[in-house]
Amino acid sequence: MTAQRRERSFDPPAELDFDVPAAADLLQDFLRRETRKAGYARAVLGLSGGVDSSAAAALACRALGPRNVLCALLPHRMSSPESLRDARRVSRRLGARSVLIEITPMIDAYFARHRRVSRLRRGNKMARERMAVLYDLSARDGALVVGTSNKTELLLGYGTIFGDMASGLNPLGDLYKTQIRMLALHLGVPEDIVWKTPTADLWAGQTDEKEIGYRYTDIDRLLVLLVDRRVDHREAIAAGFPRRMLARITRLIASSQFKRRLPLIAKISPRTVGIDFRYPRDWGR
Repeated sequence: MTAQRRERSFDPPAELDFDVPAAADLLQDFLRRETRKAGYARAVLGLSGGVDSSAAAALACRALGPRNVLCALLPHRMSSPESLRDARRVSRRLGARSVLIEITPMIDAYFARHRRVSRLRRGNKMARERMAVLYDLSARDGALVVGTSNKTELLLGYGTIFGDMASGLNPLGDLYKTQIRMLALHLGVPEDIVWKTPTADLWAGQTDEKEIGYRYTDIDRLLVLLVDRRVDHREAIAAGFPRRMLARITRLIASSQFKRRLPLIAKISPRTVGIDFRYPRDWGR
């Protein structure tokens, strides 16, 4: 079955539909142009075997060429073997280079003296350890770190600050999870990866939708109303969204604002980084 046929078999909600081929071309150009502007010709990213990282890897390979993309497979002993198999399958399919680095020794050594560690602490440490490895590979290979967080995750704060939310460039951050699936089908990501249950794979049985409490499709439809169309709560309720869901999603957006900005700097001088001094990244070139 071709990618085009797979796309037609998926009927997304009207508010989430978009021109997928045009977006793919735009994102490829974004990656190519901004990588070169930053002074790099290669990219490195963490490939988990999920739809987001698979789509980001496919875009990077199209933009820079497969041999200029390094896919880092970074499992922990608690990670699902299926995730590792899927990551290997995607990297082989793309023709990208790959490296397998177990993070178990680093994580277990850190928590060796702590008998009682919450799943949240361990999960956050794993996410930050993976990003530390990616930035070391970046320094080793002269490759820019490509991010894989989507718009849904960024808005809900569903990610680890300075962990999986970190990157040099993020091609997916303005597409909702539902839209990432559409993009991935267009890019030829295997259907079983596109449709498998989303998980950060931080502990056994963990899934995104179980933690958030709602399906991604419903979350995305609500986020389009609240964020893109800027409707008020009364309009969202009139559109059929339960008050409890509306309260939870708006609370998550508000409480995670600190994750979506650079660290806030106390203003002393006339020109403060991030406040008054906000030239584009290529200022002076």
